[in-house]
Amino acid sequence: MDRIFLDLALLTIVTLVFFFFAFFFFSKRNKLNLPAGSAGWPIVGEMWEYLKAGQLGAPHSFFLKRMASYSPAVFRTKLIGQDMAVFCGPAGNKFLFTNEHKYVGLWLPKHLQKVVIFALDSSKEAVEKEAMELRSNLLPEFLRPEALKDYIPLMDAMAKDHLEEHWSPYKEVKVFLLSKTYSYTFGCNLLMSVTDPKQIARMHGPFKEMVTGLSSLPINFPGTPFNRAVKASRIVGEDMLAVVKQRRRDIMENQETANRKDILGKLLEGSEDDGMVAKRIIGFLLGSYHTLSTAITFTISHIAQYPHVYERVFQEQMEIAKSKAAGEALNWQDIQKMKYSWCVVCESMRLMPPSKGSFRQAITDFTYEGVTIPKGWKTHWTVHTTHRNPKYFPEPEKFDPSRFEGKGPAPYTFVPFGGGPRMCPGREYARLEILSFIHNVVTKFKFSKVDPKEKVIYRNSPFPANGLLIRLEPLGN
Repeated sequence: MDRIFLDLALLTIVTLVFFFFAFFFFSKRNKLNLPAGSAGWPIVGEMWEYLKAGQLGAPHSFFLKRMASYSPAVFRTKLIGQDMAVFCGPAGNKFLFTNEHKYVGLWLPKHLQKVVIFALDSSKEAVEKEAMELRSNLLPEFLRPEALKDYIPLMDAMAKDHLEEHWSPYKEVKVFLLSKTYSYTFGCNLLMSVTDPKQIARMHGPFKEMVTGLSSLPINFPGTPFNRAVKASRIVGEDMLAVVKQRRRDIMENQETANRKDILGKLLEGSEDDGMVAKRIIGFLLGSYHTLSTAITFTISHIAQYPHVYERVFQEQMEIAKSKAAGEALNWQDIQKMKYSWCVVCESMRLMPPSKGSFRQAITDFTYEGVTIPKGWKTHWTVHTTHRNPKYFPEPEKFDPSRFEGKGPAPYTFVPFGGGPRMCPGREYARLEILSFIHNVVTKFKFSKVDPKEKVIYRNSPFPANGLLIRLEPLGN
């Protein structure tokens, strides 16, 4: 009997201590005046609602609904297992973009860390340090417009070769799949001067598996997409390291191939660590691969869908084509003439953004719009609070490239490349590659969608459910 009373007493004490700390914890949270919102269900939070909105093709509805219910400035939710403050509208975008290292710092969800860190064979801290060094040192130099001008003829030539091999022999093609092949092939050529089709195809397989797994559910059991991504990431790391080591040997043996002017050559000039160089190449490929293929796919989709848009793009591109001598490549001046075509690309990225946004972590308690964001909370900026918000884009579901003519949208409302210190350094690279590809497609084929009502599904980025099958008709010019 004494034993029972002792157990009851201990249980009572433990229960009281638990409630005391719970009361203290929640009282402190209440005093902080946290953002209005909901943490959703235990553990999963509001993740199911978020995924469902994407599956229905309307990820923006998840955010706009909560902005209307809680606050148009900032609201609380729980995604990927984390308490999170979603910063909304142009003011929220600007705040996060311009307060890097002051209030917020880089944060990657654990499942993304797992894949990326395996591929780079690095710690989380090393990955973050590498990303910052790459942005602040090499990439601005390599990706500035003056440096990229020299690559426009290469972009033009590669687009022509790709279309000749993968499009011309067929009456119908799946744009999304082929645009990924093109983006990867182009990246290998520009970054590393790897041009052997067999080598590129072999390397593309595991890379594609890795990228696909990044947008899958983070369930690491054998046979799941995420598990395959983790395994593929190791192969990607080995492949890139092998390319780097071979180039290093070529340099030491004074081979002709060692003098290629690409980003790998520049990286090797400044580093004796082959592993470090391989990591940087993988990082750049990861940053450009899916975003470029998505932008190309939906630009072609919208051109095919709207005859008046097609006609203006066609006329603009044909004027450029007719001004060129036989066999003459595109150049910087030609790209600058593609003003309406770029408006079409921007409107495509507004409606079908290649990247939904990114996460940060509060590195200190701070106040925004009268509420407190506690240290350790995750913050999120997303294109979905502005891109389809009628406050910033009237009739937001309407495809209207004229929005980008003249002065264009208000600052911080159109943010496909982010902003601030972490604005995508490859935005000009993306513009040149997309426009050179679109030029070649439009001047070579007339095309139409096989399924005009094809469903669009969202995960990390949108993709056409059946790959965007289009019917081709060679122009014969």
